[in-house]
Amino acid sequence: MSGAPRAVAKQNAARRCRPYTQEVISLTQIGATALACVVLIALPGPSVMFVVGRALTFGRTNAVLSVLGNAIGCYLAGVAVALGLGPLLERSEFLFQTIKWAGIAYLIWLGVQALRKAGSVTDTAPATTGSKSRWEAIRTGIIVGLTNPKSFVLFTAVVPQFINPAAGNTTLQILLLGLIPLFIGLVTDTTWALLASRARAWLARSPRRMTIAARGGGISILGVGVSLALSDTRP
Repeated sequence: MSGAPRAVAKQNAARRCRPYTQEVISLTQIGATALACVVLIALPGPSVMFVVGRALTFGRTNAVLSVLGNAIGCYLAGVAVALGLGPLLERSEFLFQTIKWAGIAYLIWLGVQALRKAGSVTDTAPATTGSKSRWEAIRTGIIVGLTNPKSFVLFTAVVPQFINPAAGNTTLQILLLGLIPLFIGLVTDTTWALLASRARAWLARSPRRMTIAARGGGISILGVGVSLALSDTRP
């Protein structure tokens, strides 16, 4: 007899938990968020220019790791918004502009460094990067993603449109829905990185072409910084 009440209690607990997990985020929310994010992310923009620039300047491994870092940085921006930074950014113009211009300055610095590196490119195969270089690529992507104003716009203006207030726990909803643009960005940016890397492999057969490509990569990264500086992005 003692086992029966225990079994009933487990069934009741399962019934209480099952609707909650189903209602936190629905398939409709996932589909609508994915559709909106595909339109915003898949089309070539600053992230693509950044990734292509890294691929042309440093090669495939560095570019793919930069994509990973950029995705992590963008999601960290979403975590910050979910934990309450979004309303603060909306109220504080100074804080928003500080984050924005810190990112722009970093991009310009990266572009200048890429242009400087282009001057020493030869027709030999690029040296294999060590663990420190790989971490540098990931760290660079994280900083760029975290300081990109469009990351905050995505999580303050786009993702919240698909939150279901009746389901409660809006913080968890933002964190879960934020995984959708993270995945889409990983797929699309990695595709661009691989395509640009293949072009770099062909360009590497000629020192002159390789130098031009590396300089083009630096200019692309500089272009991202300039485009963000000229944009009126605001959460």
